[in-house]
Amino acid sequence: MDFEKVMKQAESYRGDISKFLRDMIAIPSESCNEEAVILRIKEEMEKVGFDRIEIDPMGNILGYIGSGSRLVAMDAHIDTVGIGDRSLWEYDPYEGYEDDEIIVGRGASDQEGGMASMVYGARIIKDLGLEDDYTLLVTGTVQEEDCDGLCWQYIINEDGIRPEFVVITEPTSLNIYRGQRGRMEIKVATKGLSCHGSVPERGDNAIYKMAPLLQEVRALHENLHDDPFLGKGSLTVSEIFFSSPSRCAVADGCSISIDRRLTHGETWEMALQEIRNLPAAKEKNAEVSMYTYERPSYTGLVYPTKCYFPTWVLEEDHPACQATVKAYRDLFGKEPLVDKWGFSTNGVSIMGRYGIPCIGFGPGHEDQAHAPNERTWKDELVKAAALYAVIPSVYVQNY
Repeated sequence: MDFEKVMKQAESYRGDISKFLRDMIAIPSESCNEEAVILRIKEEMEKVGFDRIEIDPMGNILGYIGSGSRLVAMDAHIDTVGIGDRSLWEYDPYEGYEDDEIIVGRGASDQEGGMASMVYGARIIKDLGLEDDYTLLVTGTVQEEDCDGLCWQYIINEDGIRPEFVVITEPTSLNIYRGQRGRMEIKVATKGLSCHGSVPERGDNAIYKMAPLLQEVRALHENLHDDPFLGKGSLTVSEIFFSSPSRCAVADGCSISIDRRLTHGETWEMALQEIRNLPAAKEKNAEVSMYTYERPSYTGLVYPTKCYFPTWVLEEDHPACQATVKAYRDLFGKEPLVDKWGFSTNGVSIMGRYGIPCIGFGPGHEDQAHAPNERTWKDELVKAAALYAVIPSVYVQNY
């Protein structure tokens, strides 16, 4: 393979990649409202010559290149979070901003940049005749920001698609990532007895019952399991709710949400039991449970799941990792940094639930995810497109 030619071809698409990304950024596409951006992606896939394009009943777009016997997939979630406080943005988050080096706007790094690079990686495969005994599946997936991996639960279980391995194009600063901590969403609830607020001693305040539990949960965070590669498990209280007949009454219910990050070796059962074992949880008869997700996709489809997103780690000597490292080395002439994500990705389902190997490589930086003035770098978009074009061939020819 002429890797120098691949790089030149990718560079020739710098303007097309940038325009496509800016078009996606300009379309608000928060979770469950992605239809317009999915149709824009379909238009670009048709333009660059995908062999087959489908939109499944959940609303994920599936684009195919080639017809070989080995199925390799590349994935980008194309939904975004909201913009947050508009006053924190220097530029309009959808109109964005562009100069010779960067593109600014919601979704630039997280993670419509990966989508733009994937589509043009496929174009390079077509241009240079890099097809081999593989079929490349490029997915633009929905609802990841709301419920990471749900889209791939659907793709695997209902669409019946099971690739040999999947390249996740979430931002990695062009490093290669081979794992992430898992996560789960936990609800802790206390119950009380309401009465008139003028005589609180007649009631049993559920908020007061929650107070000591909050301190114990905070202390629990410091003592969670550590892993030499993925790091320590963590938790934080992310929300608090109450129920009460009025502002002039004692609260009869209080609940908190906990964002629990699971490192290697931790399980959802363990995480729930750790909270149930807290002295205040026992004393106050707190109910500890896992949330479920049942929001309809933009197509109206509801695909319920528990809010549990398993940890996954790919061995460094796995063929998917080795092929990506080899492709990087051959294309860029240097050794890659092989590391891990700090946040969660669709790999929680692909590998965490179903054992399909995942490797990460994407344009953009993790610290841009969900941030005001989110940006990505044009050089990274071009280099990512080049690597996406060569990974499938390197994999099927060597492993």
